[in-house]
Amino acid sequence: MDNRSARGKLWSDIGLFYCAAIWGSTFIVTKGALDLVDPVVMVGIRFLISAALLLPWVLRRRNKTAHMRDGFILSLFLATLYLTQTTGLLYTSASNSGFITGLFIIFIPVFMYLLRREKPTLLQAASAALAIAGMWLLTGGASGFNLGDALTLVAAAAYSAHLIFTDKYVKGNADTVLLAFHQFWMVSAVSFGIALFNGSSLAVAGVNGWGVIIFLAVFPTLTAFFIQMLAQKHSEPFKVGIIFTLEPVFAAVFAWTWGGEEFVAVKAAGGLLIVSGMIMGELSKFNFRRAVKKEVLPV
Repeated sequence: MDNRSARGKLWSDIGLFYCAAIWGSTFIVTKGALDLVDPVVMVGIRFLISAALLLPWVLRRRNKTAHMRDGFILSLFLATLYLTQTTGLLYTSASNSGFITGLFIIFIPVFMYLLRREKPTLLQAASAALAIAGMWLLTGGASGFNLGDALTLVAAAAYSAHLIFTDKYVKGNADTVLLAFHQFWMVSAVSFGIALFNGSSLAVAGVNGWGVIIFLAVFPTLTAFFIQMLAQKHSEPFKVGIIFTLEPVFAAVFAWTWGGEEFVAVKAAGGLLIVSGMIMGELSKFNFRRAVKKEVLPV
């Protein structure tokens, strides 16, 4: 491996750690702003800004409407992910939300079976058992499992479905700029439609509210999305998945320090089990031959 290639891999890994950290920070940041703006409106404005920032590159494309159908399908999963996750933060803690969202890796084998009839392996079954046990400890069992936890579990399922369909479209040589742009504005349209139907206020209270929304639009939505795609040119999908298991860890660390949430040993143990299940889930999906080809997902 030459020095140039080694540097590329190093910067790719740094970029992936940035993605995991910035996504992990969003849970406590978003939760802290929910008294300043309606959660559905927050999602709508966030994705509208992200789409607007992509517009200059979109205008350079010849066929600006390419991939609209694919973008529409992906936007349904993406809207479900962010609307349920953001609303769920009204009822559950940022650390719980981070760990439960991390269960998206456990849902991937389920969708792979439903879509491709690929049966889960014993290792995948064990990883699911670990994750379920972890969620039981994290939420306090059936009695402690609240609406926010349930909504976040839906978000995790939507996250995994979004990854699988994104994998399909990216492998079909889709224009990632257009694919991202159409997803972003469609998620925004869906969110504003729901907000108007519910009669929600579109107002954002103060500079702090706008600051949080702009942060969410620019960093975890726009920059992290593209850094992930660029990093995957140099990093094997297996490594990407392992690094991304750190997202709920970052979420918990931010929540227990910066966010001032109470550290509870039992919940931390539950989170550890979930992360262990996620890593085991990645191990079960690893396919060296496909990883060498640098495909989006090792499944």
